[in-house]
Formats: sequence, C-alpha cells, structure tokens
Amino acid sequence: MGSNDLYIGLISGTSADGIDAALVSFDKGRPELLAQHLHPFPDTTKARLMSLFTPGEAQIDLMGAMDQELGLLFADACLALLDSANMPATAVNAIGSHGQTVRHRPDQPNPFTLQIGDPNCIAHVTGIDVVADFRRRDMACGGQGAPLAPLFHQTFFSDENENRVILNLGGIANITMLPATKQATHAPIAMDTGPASGLMDAWCQQHLGKAFDANGEWAKQGSVITELLNMWLDDPYFAKPAPKSTGKEYFNLSWLEARASRVLAQYQPEDIQATLLELTVRSVCDAIAALPMETSRVLVCGGGVHNRQLVERLQALSSCPVDSTMMLGIDPDWVEAMCFAWLAMCFNEGIKMNTGPFTGASEPVLLGGLYKK
Repeated sequence: MGSNDLYIGLISGTSADGIDAALVSFDKGRPELLAQHLHPFPDTTKARLMSLFTPGEAQIDLMGAMDQELGLLFADACLALLDSANMPATAVNAIGSHGQTVRHRPDQPNPFTLQIGDPNCIAHVTGIDVVADFRRRDMACGGQGAPLAPLFHQTFFSDENENRVILNLGGIANITMLPATKQATHAPIAMDTGPASGLMDAWCQQHLGKAFDANGEWAKQGSVITELLNMWLDDPYFAKPAPKSTGKEYFNLSWLEARASRVLAQYQPEDIQATLLELTVRSVCDAIAALPMETSRVLVCGGGVHNRQLVERLQALSSCPVDSTMMLGIDPDWVEAMCFAWLAMCFNEGIKMNTGPFTGASEPVLLGGLYKK
C-alpha cells in the first residue's frame, strides 16, 4: 500500500459532540475504513463553541481563539487516530479537514459560510499536508456551499437498478436523491431538509441536563402535539425548493420558541420532544415524497441512525424500505469523515467536482485549499 493511497478525514458536525477522524485507504478504488477515532471536546470547549452558534457580543475574539484551539484539537485527533492504527504520519498523503461550522448564511446578499479549526495548526502539529476550506470555493461560483457529502454518496452509493435516497441524520438532516444509473431520467438532487438531532439535543439538554435523548426513549414517553407540529412545519424553509441548506444558526431553541411561545407552557417537555422528533421525520419524508422519482430504498447514515425511536418513525412513515449504509459495507457513523478524506484525495489528483446539482454552483471546481506541512 503506497502513501498515495492513505488519507485522513476530519469533521466536527452540527451536533458539536467531538471530532470524527477516519483513516481511509483508496487503493482498491472504493474507500476502506482502516481506523476511526472519536475525539470528544472538553466540556468548556463545547460550551464556548455553542455560544458561537448564535449571535452575541465579542464573537470575533472568541472565534479567533477557538479557531486556534480547535485546530490543535483536530491535530490531536489525527495523532490519536494514527497511534491507534499504529501508522506513521509519513504514510498519510494528506488530511481532509472540514472543520467546525459556526455560521452558514447562503441566502444573504453576500452569502458566506464559516468553518473554524485552523488547518495551519493541523499541518504544523501533525507534519501532514492538509486540504481544507472546501465550502467557500463552492460559494465562490454561486453554490450554497452545502451539502457536499452527496458527492461521496453519488460516487459510492449509486446503484444501476435501484432509485436510492441517502439520508444523513446529524444536527441537521440532509438527503441525496440517486436515480438508478442504468436508465437515469433525472439528475441527482441534494438538500438539507431541516432539523434532525440538533433541536432534540438542545431541548434534552435544557430539560434533562443530558447531551442527547438516548434511543429516543424520552421522546417515546411523550405525545405528538399536532397543533405545534403544524405550526413548525409552516416555516417557509420547508417549502423552499432545492438547492437549499441550513444550520443551527437557524434551527435552534430561539426558532422553536419564537414559533410556539404561546403554547409551549401548556405541554409537558416530553411532549415537545416527541413533537420535535416527529418534525424531523415529517420534514424528511415530505422532502423525499416531493422528489421527481419513486424511491426504492432509503439508506441512513449519521449519528441519528442510533436513535431507535427516530428510525422506527421513519420506517413507519416511509413508503419504501429504510436501511443503514452498513448494508453497502460503509459504517453510517463514519460516512462524512470518509467523505472529507476522499475530497482531499480528489484535490490532490486535481479532480474538479460538479456540485451544481447539489448546491447550485455554476461550474465544476477544485474544492479546498492546500496547507503544506
């Protein structure tokens, strides 16, 4: 196995629970996950990070400090991954680092997206070249900057005969429509459908003091509030056509309360949690139902795959089978980290990516920027 086969992918998603680090080999054409490591954020780091997700005072200073702090943590995650795999840094061709999104504003007059986790720090500490800042290049040619994972989905999850939807359940939910390749009558489509774990985690933290609702057990104890669900589903975002993308700077507790303040006090917290779970399921299923093809199978990845209640509700409301990407041999927990390892490889090989169907970009571009060791 040559050094040009090995890449590391790094990402901290919208749930901000830590850094996913994946060591990936591409020597057989398809990605092979050789080792993985979840690098948790210290509680103080997570608290400071969460405060960056919504507007506040002195945020430029905080963002600058956290850019460096997270850069060092991303580097630590790489070193821990290499140590667990007993792999020298010299064997790795490059690191693909997504960073941590702290703002995503694709619909403003001057659209922007902002990821922190300084790649200069990562390159310096690890001694490995880093490819980073993927999303802003997409925005530079008219794209939304997100989602990018559908590029990976299209390359490795498409099937000749089956119309598939890949559903990623992170803090935000996104879908990728992959028409059967043998007789494709539609181009692939991708979009963020709305909230997934982000709102549920925030509500759980506020009322139970827990980071998340394990297996959706708390939500299962509650009853869905139809009035509230319909109030939330009336948000204009859900009716917007693709391409569209969003984040926790939009779907957060302030959003929840602003659209339900007059009724929230009438219900038990577990009923709100049940309704938030149903909001995720309904917004995902509505988006899939509106696609211009009949879906044969939904394949789920991301942390939400472990929320049993969420997956059961998806299966109940879906018109087709719902499975995990493990069915295709790719661990659902590591799809996004593997995606950024792959994007680093594509950058090194000079492959321009056609993100147009997913983000609305006007032309194929080489995603990312190189930070030398």
